[in-house]
Amino acid sequence: MTQPLIQLDDVRLTLGQGAARTEILRGISLRIEEGETVAVLGASGSGKSSLMSVIAGLERATSGTARVLGEDMGALGEDQLARLRGRSIGVVLQAFHLLPTMTALQNVMVPMELSGAPDPRERASAELAAVGLAARENHYPTQLSGGEQQRVAIARATAPAPELLLADEPTGNLDAATGAKIIDLLFDRVAAAGAGLLVITHDPAVAERAGRVLRIADGLLAR
Repeated sequence: MTQPLIQLDDVRLTLGQGAARTEILRGISLRIEEGETVAVLGASGSGKSSLMSVIAGLERATSGTARVLGEDMGALGEDQLARLRGRSIGVVLQAFHLLPTMTALQNVMVPMELSGAPDPRERASAELAAVGLAARENHYPTQLSGGEQQRVAIARATAPAPELLLADEPTGNLDAATGAKIIDLLFDRVAAAGAGLLVITHDPAVAERAGRVLRIADGLLAR
């Protein structure tokens, strides 16, 4: 049996201190296999973005075990987590998080340069072409529409050929028509890379594109 992409065992996340202490995740167990596409569907405040943050190593679980790509995320230092994300985990967020002083090409290329990936310029250019932005690679984020900026963000996430792609409300800042095109593109690029996908969403239309749909409410996955 191959190791899963994601293995969570009784993961809990508590934030705050004293009277402000709040349990965000209340015992999440989850297994996602290589090449699976999984959607986590839930309302605002249900814990779905916190779940992705734990999986991405951006938050550390208070208790339980989160293993991603065979690595115990709670045992890795910040530099090790950053290298793992740069090498093997692509992340797409609702806010595009493009660097405004860099062109589209540079936004895709520079993270690969920092992680030591081979041929970063060529790979960045090829991935921008794959998302339909070959003619826009020298444009800055302010010169791009919201949909184009999210295409750059997808190219940045997929250019290193990650084993796992995490997407948190990737259409949240887009109108319905543009969002539908972005979801088509996201699933196309994941399939082309042979990667696994975990997409966090409140939109049933987005969730139904995944091979498996999980529902989260009050920090718990529905049974």
